[in-house]
This record gives sequence, structure tokens and C-alpha cells, in this order.
Amino acid sequence: MIASRLSIIVPSRSPQYLQKTIDDLLAKAEGDIEIIVVLDGIWPDTIPKDHPKVHHLHQGITHGHYGMRSAINAGVSLATGEYLMKIDEHCLLDQGYDTKLKADCEDNWVVIPRRYRLEPEEWVVVEDGRPPIDYMYLANPFERPHDIEYGLHGSEWKSRHYERKDILIDDTMSWQGSCYFMKTSHWHTVIGDMEEDGYGMFTQEAQEIGNKTWFSGGRVVVNKKTWYAHWHKGKKGKGYGFSNQQYREHQADKEDGRHYCIDYWMNNKWEQRTRDFEWLIDHFSPVPTWTDTWKADLAAFNEKRATK
Repeated sequence: MIASRLSIIVPSRSPQYLQKTIDDLLAKAEGDIEIIVVLDGIWPDTIPKDHPKVHHLHQGITHGHYGMRSAINAGVSLATGEYLMKIDEHCLLDQGYDTKLKADCEDNWVVIPRRYRLEPEEWVVVEDGRPPIDYMYLANPFERPHDIEYGLHGSEWKSRHYERKDILIDDTMSWQGSCYFMKTSHWHTVIGDMEEDGYGMFTQEAQEIGNKTWFSGGRVVVNKKTWYAHWHKGKKGKGYGFSNQQYREHQADKEDGRHYCIDYWMNNKWEQRTRDFEWLIDHFSPVPTWTDTWKADLAAFNEKRATK
């Protein structure tokens, strides 16, 4: 690994703002970086411009696509830097994001810059009076048991933002998944390749990385000294570029991944853990949507799955 270099992984399926993101990563970096763009099952009409710091990996062109988890794994396998960052293909960055993130990153940390909202056409931060997103929590999956989004889904923790606004480096239970930073050694020794058998091709990225970090004795922290702005697509699109058939398959995949995530983490099935799920709930207590009934709800969930 090359000391102090930052390897940036950008998985791509909907590249309309990819070049803007690459340009911003290059322009705002103040240290040594490399950008690894993984074009997952696509060959864009406009290939990103050649640059000595930018590398393009095409995967799955004839297959279709392998999914975001596979794309991230492939990008990491090519990384040469001491530090690692994954970012979505529609993000604006703070000046000096790389050096600011390096300055506050221990060996067993995952670091999240604070997140703003991006207006992608004008390529500016949305100014609508809402504060940046600093904290997220894992929602109780039994609060809305039939909601596909509630498989330990990451939800914004607004009250924590105001209660802890003066703490610049602070614990966060989870995050959105669109950007994260760590030492490459942490990926290889703790995270490993992202799993696909249980989660599928796309879902629960932050849950796997965050829980492996917390349960191995590390920390997931927000760094409020720097930021990025992410395009919140909402009704404008699915972002990772699914066809209608692929989207239906993804929804089924997401439901399976949701149940797998609940079972795997809440039942403490990760063998390398030094902490358990109850520790995580206690560490962040009181966590929104979590009540004293969660253990009984988990037992009922386990019983129902055992009878299928």
C-alpha cells in the first residue's frame, strides 16, 4: 500500500453525473488520490475523460450487471492506497475532504463526512433551511414488520444532531451508505469482501460495514469538519440504474436481504464479534423506535422463520 494515498471507489450504473463527481473529487483533493470507477454492466455513451489518477473497470457487460456489492469489492481489489473511500456517482465534495478525513481516522474506524443535499443540475448544495445529516440510527425492524424498508433500515436521527451539535468527531450508529472512509487495512482485516449470498447484490451496505466495525471493537464516527453533498433522487429515479425487470428482482432481493440482516445481526451470528447487538442498543440508548419489547419481538421473528 502506498502511504497516505487515498483510493476512491465509485460504483456506477447511472452515470449522468459521474464526470461531475470525478472532476469534483480531483479538484477538491489536497493529497495523493486515485479514483477507481467501476462501470457495472454499462458502457456509457460518454466514457469519463482520461486522467492519470482515474482508472476505469468494466464488469458484467455481457452478463448484465453484477450489482453494487460486487462493484465495490472489485474496486477495492485494485486499490493501492493506505486509505479507502467509497462514494456514489452523484456527489459534490468539500475542499480538502481527503486530508480532513485522514486527520481523524484511527485504525479501526469508519468515518462519515457530514451530508448535505445536492442539486445536481446546478451542482450546488441545496439551501432549504434543513440542517446537514450528521447522525442515523438503525430502525427497529419490528416497529413496521411488513415494511420492506425496515430491515434495520438507516433513519435520520435529527434530535441527536441538535443535542450533540458541538461535538465535531462523534459516534453515529449508522449512516446512509453513499460515502464512507477508512484505512484500507480495516477493510481487509475486519470488513473483507462484502457478502452477496445473504444480502444479495445491493442491499444493507452500511449495515454490514457499520456492524462489523462496531461489533469488532471499532467505531463509526461522523466528522463534522468536512462534508459532501449527495443527490437525493426521491421520485426522480432509482439511482443505480435498474431496468423494470431488474427492479422487480431487486425488490425481492431486498426483502430477502432485509430478513437476512435482521437474523444475522440481531441473533449475533457474526463469529468475529467481540460485542453483541444488545451492546449496540445500550451504547446509543435511548434509540428512536426501540422499546423494551425488542427481544420478545426478535424471539417471535425467529420462531416464525423456523416454522417456514
